[in-house]
Amino acid sequence: MPTKTLGQLAEYVKGKVIGNAEIEISSVATLDSANSSDLSFLANPKYTRALKTTKAGAVIVGKEVVETQIPLIIAQNPHYAFAQIVVLLYGHRQHKQTGISQKASISSSAKIGNNCHIHDFVTVCDNAVVGDGTIIYPNVFIGPDVKIGSNCILYPSSVVYDGCILGNNVIINSNTTIGKDGYGYATHKGIHHKIPQIGKVVIEDDVEIGGNCCLQRGAIDDTVVGAGCKLGDLISIGHGAKIGPHCLLVGQIGVAGSTTIGHHCVIAGQVGIVGHIKIGNCVSIGAQAGVINSIPDGSNIVGTPAIDASKARRAYTLIEDLPEIKKAISRFEKSSNNE
Repeated sequence: MPTKTLGQLAEYVKGKVIGNAEIEISSVATLDSANSSDLSFLANPKYTRALKTTKAGAVIVGKEVVETQIPLIIAQNPHYAFAQIVVLLYGHRQHKQTGISQKASISSSAKIGNNCHIHDFVTVCDNAVVGDGTIIYPNVFIGPDVKIGSNCILYPSSVVYDGCILGNNVIINSNTTIGKDGYGYATHKGIHHKIPQIGKVVIEDDVEIGGNCCLQRGAIDDTVVGAGCKLGDLISIGHGAKIGPHCLLVGQIGVAGSTTIGHHCVIAGQVGIVGHIKIGNCVSIGAQAGVINSIPDGSNIVGTPAIDASKARRAYTLIEDLPEIKKAISRFEKSSNNE
């Protein structure tokens, strides 16, 4: 692992050093666990007190300079600057250069780009296209007519059903399924009849999807995940849902079919979203929220059913007092009836 001076790191992230620029940094750590050779960061002002106790060699902070004896890098976005330095010091995961395994099953009609690495027991079906530099780990299944862009990574046992499209620089983590049939049935005389799902899943450039996710193909229109989205683990996206660019979906989220989500939305863990609604741009949804209505741009909502966060905080603080409030109302009603 390379060692850099604080001055070199500051120059790399276009930051400014306060204090000794010649100290050497070899690793990164949290404020609580760091030692003298570690770099840490402070992005949230509520943790400023930790600067008094941390043993970090240096800390990245924002524009507001805090009083401390620790050398600092002043950066416009401390978290992003920290991320850049982590990449510089550690790099991204390295992938073994295997070429195309003889144990892989690749259709003669499939097209494989240059510098691809396809591991043992991968299946690539008829007319599938795999772009340059893509890495496919063992036991991945790529169905007929699938199109995968350049520099993608498909981790072990992921599945891409027929006709689905992945853009460039897409990462699919293990055991995730792309393009299974949507949950579509027509009930007639008590019998549930399966409806063919004729759409597909389209994943645009620079998307990462976590492990054990399921993205259903569209019933009629395609299911779409916009460019730059990052999906956590154990997420279910229903048929025909459309997620705009650069959204963050944390783990264990369920999005029902035909829902539209705008760009740059942040959806926390265990959120459930009903179908056929529209969530606007730059919406923030708190953990375990149940979203049952369309949400306008820029909203911050929490709770079940989800409501504006500022109203929810006031409402939920009353919950533990409800028994006493009920007793007070009962006493008032009783006294009123006796008058």
